[in-house]
Amino acid sequence: MIYFVTGATGFIGKRLVRKLLERPASTVYFLTREASQARVPDLLDYWGVDASRAIPVVGDLTAKDLGIGAAERKKLKGKIRHLFHLAAVYDLKAGEQEQQQANVVGTANVVAFANLMQVGCFHHTSSIAAAGMFEGIFREDMFVEAENLEHPYFRTKHDSEAIVRKDCKVPWRIYRPAVVVGDSRTGAVDKADGPYYFFKLIQRIRNILPPWMPTIGIEGGRINMVPVDFVVDAMDHLAHLKDHDGECFHLTDPNPMRVGDVLNIFARAAHAPAMAMRINAALLGFIPKGVKKGLMALTPIRRIRNAIMQDLGLPDNILDMVNYPTRFDCRETRKLLKGTGIEVPPLDSYAWRLWDYWERHLDPDLFIDHTLKGQVAGKVVLVTGGSSGIGKATAMKLAEAGAITVICARDVGQLAETKKEFESRGLKLVTYSVDLSDYSQCDELVSKLGDDLGGVDILVNNAGRSIRRAIENSFDRFHDFERTMQLNYFGALRLTMGLLPKMMEKRRGHIINISSIGVLTNAPRFSAYVASKAAMDAFSKCAASEFSDRGIEFTTINMPLVKTPMIAPTKLYEQVPTLTPEDAADLVVQAIIYKPVRIATRLGVTGQVLHALAPRVAQIVMNTTFRMFPDSSASQEGTKGAAKQPAPTPDQLAFTQLMRGIHF
Repeated sequence: MIYFVTGATGFIGKRLVRKLLERPASTVYFLTREASQARVPDLLDYWGVDASRAIPVVGDLTAKDLGIGAAERKKLKGKIRHLFHLAAVYDLKAGEQEQQQANVVGTANVVAFANLMQVGCFHHTSSIAAAGMFEGIFREDMFVEAENLEHPYFRTKHDSEAIVRKDCKVPWRIYRPAVVVGDSRTGAVDKADGPYYFFKLIQRIRNILPPWMPTIGIEGGRINMVPVDFVVDAMDHLAHLKDHDGECFHLTDPNPMRVGDVLNIFARAAHAPAMAMRINAALLGFIPKGVKKGLMALTPIRRIRNAIMQDLGLPDNILDMVNYPTRFDCRETRKLLKGTGIEVPPLDSYAWRLWDYWERHLDPDLFIDHTLKGQVAGKVVLVTGGSSGIGKATAMKLAEAGAITVICARDVGQLAETKKEFESRGLKLVTYSVDLSDYSQCDELVSKLGDDLGGVDILVNNAGRSIRRAIENSFDRFHDFERTMQLNYFGALRLTMGLLPKMMEKRRGHIINISSIGVLTNAPRFSAYVASKAAMDAFSKCAASEFSDRGIEFTTINMPLVKTPMIAPTKLYEQVPTLTPEDAADLVVQAIIYKPVRIATRLGVTGQVLHALAPRVAQIVMNTTFRMFPDSSASQEGTKGAAKQPAPTPDQLAFTQLMRGIHF
């Protein structure tokens, strides 16, 4: 039996061809463009046959006679038993002209070719989109009843089906698949659309929140989805039944689920939080179109919407799809499939396969260079306080990744030792001796960086001073607050503002501020340190709003407790779990690669939420830690009651394990 297939390289097409070739004595001719000839060997390998059974026919869907030569047409005329037309644009984000050419003009040309070739039966793959946004139940014998066809995808699918019904002179059959997702047995899919549009959002939520935390989601109409293996098996079976020409078959799920239920199934498959409360998107329907259009004309609203949609890869009209109003009656098709074992499997039985395949093969992040080298190679990166601790560990990773690595610190001898260590590993390092609490030295550093290196691409404000001392022991030590603020805020600010003009000229730059988890948890005994870090955090938020359209990013890292020389005077920290400098440097690397607004641990975010929602409870928790852990001997020096600190108690050790990374 001879078949002719258009769209044989597509998602459904190549699987249908493989199914047809499983039939004995079958030969498949498939239309392919000249530019796609190189793909033929891979297709033959996928189908498991040679060119004697799967024969490419060079042509063009948009050309008369499909661009097929007279000799080829003569050879095939009257011999094609089944012509399957699958070539089309199945993409809500595609342009109107592209959809018109492929879906309407292409179908007209294929129908004319089928008439000319006198094929036995013309099989047209339409879509449930041919019904438009029909309010109610759409049966298989309905067509002209379609309504609300404003969207070009709906309109072109309807118009192409109309061409088959009107102009096809040979027997025809029409198939309307629902939203086609990956294979229910393997999860394999060629591209991400339909429900896959929401996968990135689910992934983001999973990465932020624990799976047990309930979230707020959306609700809408019923989304009809079927796996590609069901569509292929059903088409193959229905195409070869006798006495069903001139009929339309709904390849749909007889029990479609609401959008909220579908999203929760995929959330479970992704180990993401379930959407316990859902807001029905239909509530937005009461807003007149004129009002919506007016709101979208406002620049801030338009920019925010576009940024969110682009970041999540969502098409413009996704909310219209969420409120999809049409139900599809497929009873006649189900009767014809009864007893064959061909049926739509429950989504929750294979959703995990769809998620797993998407995350392994189609997640857009997989195609972005997420290596540190890809972000910093050949760029100038300045790390302040880079001769020890977090700064040194960060500089090492940057140098290994090919960055023009620059560090600054006060101690000349320590800078020299650090540079020597780098050189012993074959790494280059540029060093400057600077006291960032001195404005004149900050300005001099900015000038040197401009002259020597042409400015800085990435600045890591890491240099800092920490003081662990209760306020009651600081009444006569106001200078502690002054010197902490001088370095942690004013010094970092002076350097940042000095480097920003060059970044503005280049229209690119990244400022990374090493802040503290204490800013989120309001750690007692660290009032001087936390206040200085909070000041820089506030400046960064304001600056980010001003520079977001100039290619300059700001990232704040609310760093948990790290074992560095800065915390060495507090002997208690020898007994509590801390991050290593290398662990902390990994967070800086993450900031450079992904450029988030903020990086914080879950414990830090939890502390911030607790302070926002139940500030009195948060104060009790933090006061408990304050009374549980005394000031160090060094901080009590010169104060009444200073004494040698006892060894940590079991309660103290248990609490530090529970609150890992918190400053005590």
